[in-house]
Amino acid sequence: MAESEAPDVVEYLSLAPFDDTVDRLRHAIADAGLTLFATIDHAAGARDAGLAMPPTTVLIYGAAKGGTPIMLAAPQAALDLPLRVLIREREDGRAVIAFHPAAAMLRRYGVAAERAARLEPAQNLLVAAIGAERS
Repeated sequence: MAESEAPDVVEYLSLAPFDDTVDRLRHAIADAGLTLFATIDHAAGARDAGLAMPPTTVLIYGAAKGGTPIMLAAPQAALDLPLRVLIREREDGRAVIAFHPAAAMLRRYGVAAERAARLEPAQNLLVAAIGAERS
């Protein structure tokens, strides 16, 4: 896919339920030697505020070895790094993951597609981990 044709967000349907999908992603991140920096449970935050929200979690992950050279070349890229993946449960109960493809995300900071492509394996492992189909 040419850089100009890259979508800003891609979604994949998981073949596993929500909780299993989150667990699979956590394990895939760890098994790849990446760091899981944070887990944001938006549904828990909603509950704490007296609101209801379907299961919705964001994992923030990456590796300094991959992200640091990009941030040195384009400091504002730190606004979007480390990488993030959204896991949410749809109304039909299916789990979906979504993320910004690295090339599309970093293009706004002037990061060359070739440099951004170095982060693609860290995103591709997510898709492989959940046995996904394109949404």
